[in-house]
Amino acid sequence: QVQLVESGGGLVQAGGSLRLSCAASGRTFSNNAMGWFRQAPGKEREFVASISRSGLSTRYADSVKGRFTISRDNAENTVYLQMNSLKPEDTAVYYCAGRYSLSISTSPLEYNYWGQGTQVTVSP
Repeated sequence: QVQLVESGGGLVQAGGSLRLSCAASGRTFSNNAMGWFRQAPGKEREFVASISRSGLSTRYADSVKGRFTISRDNAENTVYLQMNSLKPEDTAVYYCAGRYSLSISTSPLEYNYWGQGTQVTVSP
């Protein structure tokens, strides 16, 4: 079983940047596609970004395209989400997730394990 621990969240002003990290334990990490999702109060969990096992394929939600970048370091068992030009509407709890597959997915239902989440708050 892979366990995920997110870090890097916090409070930032609009236009600022944050870098989220997701550290994984377990030997299967490098064989799994990974994703970031977020959930704002009163809203459903939504897809943010996903990356394939190799890191060569990525996909982004339209709302973050051009501002966020997902990456991974399989040697360090870590996935990152670089968030630039943050907006108040990016405020949410951000979750890292993994799936027992090589390919990326935008559906939370297709992910097998999740982190506990990290809060990101963007002030106007």
